[in-house]
Amino acid sequence: MIYQSNKEKLLTKNFLKKGYLIVKTQNHKSLAIIRKIFLNSINKYTEQKITKLNQIKKLHKKMNYENLNQFRLKLIKQINSNPKFRYHYFNLARDELYTLVGNDLLMQKKINLSIQLPNDDSSLLPIHSDVWSGDSPFEINLWVPLVNCYKTKSMYILPEKEKEYFNNIMKRNKIKSSSQVFNLIKNKLKWLKINYGEILIFNQNLPHGNVINLENETRFSMNCRFKSYFSPFGDKKIGEFFDPITTRAMTTLGINYTSPIE
Repeated sequence: MIYQSNKEKLLTKNFLKKGYLIVKTQNHKSLAIIRKIFLNSINKYTEQKITKLNQIKKLHKKMNYENLNQFRLKLIKQINSNPKFRYHYFNLARDELYTLVGNDLLMQKKINLSIQLPNDDSSLLPIHSDVWSGDSPFEINLWVPLVNCYKTKSMYILPEKEKEYFNNIMKRNKIKSSSQVFNLIKNKLKWLKINYGEILIFNQNLPHGNVINLENETRFSMNCRFKSYFSPFGDKKIGEFFDPITTRAMTTLGINYTSPIE
């Protein structure tokens, strides 16, 4: 017997069916705080002051492409230096994460930022699954756009229903490169349309990635991994990559318990 509300059952059913969910965040206050922190951060490193988040989609017109990664790393450091940022990021999907992962949660220590300028090949993330490089299969990814993301300005994912097809493809072919994998399954991939104010929660075990941004707008998006305190770890460990954020009282007592009988 599964004791879940109807809302939780529907959320779980849809996630298991597709491997991802795109929903509107219910916490508009946290979204507004994230927007403010991000705008304050980006204005530290841009000559022309940006007053509205929508302006960043045209940032490529003022940016030197060669300095993109340095600019991105400065922004990552800046947003993560604000102690409120991670809390409000988690708050965007608190209910969904509790339902899909559990309520003893670990959160990635630093939120990542992706910037993809039009026609730029320096920010490509070829098709991959995070578990292929040693991550735990129990991790989930919360992906938050700062602009509307669509077509090649977004990311793609292989839906859950295509997993068996993918496994058969991998068994039948001698794979030599990620581009070969992409070409073999590109007709099965789902390009995700995610607007600002929506969040993407996806199973990072499924193959996903991006291609060169062919739209005439810059993509800004953030991503962060979560997992249960008690699910098995991969290469990324607690304290090194993850921090506990919602440890329950009995979890704390149980972890610290020592038997009086030796």
